[in-house]
Amino acid sequence: MLLKNKVAIITGAASQRGIGRATAACFARHGAQVVILDLDENAARHAAEELGAGHLGLAANVTDPAAVRQAVSRVVSEFGRIDVLVNNAGITQPVKTLEISIEDYNRILDVNLRGTLLMSQAVIPTMQQQGGGSIVCLSSVSAQRGGGIFGGPHYSAAKAGVLGLTKAMAREFGPDQIRVNALTPGLIQTDITGGLLQDERRHAIIDGIPLGRLGAADDVANAALFLASDLASYLTGITLDVNGGMLIH
Repeated sequence: MLLKNKVAIITGAASQRGIGRATAACFARHGAQVVILDLDENAARHAAEELGAGHLGLAANVTDPAAVRQAVSRVVSEFGRIDVLVNNAGITQPVKTLEISIEDYNRILDVNLRGTLLMSQAVIPTMQQQGGGSIVCLSSVSAQRGGGIFGGPHYSAAKAGVLGLTKAMAREFGPDQIRVNALTPGLIQTDITGGLLQDERRHAIIDGIPLGRLGAADDVANAALFLASDLASYLTGITLDVNGGMLIH
């Protein structure tokens, strides 16, 4: 078990078919005590209960500094440490550049980028005190290729910001043995994308993926497991693509 006796926080992990939920299940199978943070407290608790005994579900808005600090304080009080943070919480919006309102911009940037910063700020002091930890930040292939299929330019910008933030934190906190890495998933079949792809469009997309299929949430979860575990003990500041070859660069 790669995460035995480790405590892992995963944000935005209550959605049944989401990347966060798959990551929570993967981490639990590998021995971690998992904390699921989500806007919906009941959904977070239910998701944690489904993992079995010893896991925790909490409500937290990752864009709210006070809510983030309160949730992280509860985790430390409950488990005494934080070994892994997966910054998974994110939202998207399929609009064009000239359609982006200030409200849209703030909403997309707040959840995807500010949430990543606030959660990282909240857990890093604990990781420093205990001598190390691992932070995994979810970016997107849209940050690399200049736009995705479902995300607008503000989403691409937010996810590109996550890559920059990841690298800067990796450089800053490497001396504390805190590793910070990013994942850039391609098109993954989740609750968000499940109802948006018609068969004709799906086939067109798959034709451009060398591995010949859309990604599954478990594909991303397994990559997060690798980065969170000691298998990646000499990796920090990297961007790990999980896109089936959709973007090779």
